[in-house]
Amino acid sequence: MSVQEASMRRVTAIRNGTVIDHVPAGKSLSVLKMLGLDGSLSNPVSLVMNVPSQKMGGKDIIKVEDRELTQVELDRLALVAPEASVSIIRAYSVAEKLDINLTDEVVNVARCTFSNCITINPREPLPHRLVLTNRDPLELRCRYCGKTQDVEALVDNLL
Repeated sequence: MSVQEASMRRVTAIRNGTVIDHVPAGKSLSVLKMLGLDGSLSNPVSLVMNVPSQKMGGKDIIKVEDRELTQVELDRLALVAPEASVSIIRAYSVAEKLDINLTDEVVNVARCTFSNCITINPREPLPHRLVLTNRDPLELRCRYCGKTQDVEALVDNLL
């Protein structure tokens, strides 16, 4: 193993679970919050922040043991780290790679962050629709009120 490989392998391999790689540097704490991994569960979580990356400059890596992400969680992850790669690990090997698809409209993943939006009113049971207006930097607008969404605040408004 070269010196570069040794420095890159900062976290040990996991037997079973999920590896989320290519998370933008500094966004891993938002990903953990979004996935409900706040330390109250018994699943061990390994987190490496600001690892050098040729593709991104810097990245974060998250390893969650004994847990596989659901499609709902992948949809949420698209709001925080749309370019991330997700691998399901079984018996120390990559069993499958999951796709994160940030679609042109995100439906029923998060509520609008504008407190006066019609979707906040419980008497108006509308689906929560956020329209993708820009991929880089990520920009979403509410389909109903047209307000640009604070992506960080969306983590607190997940359905």
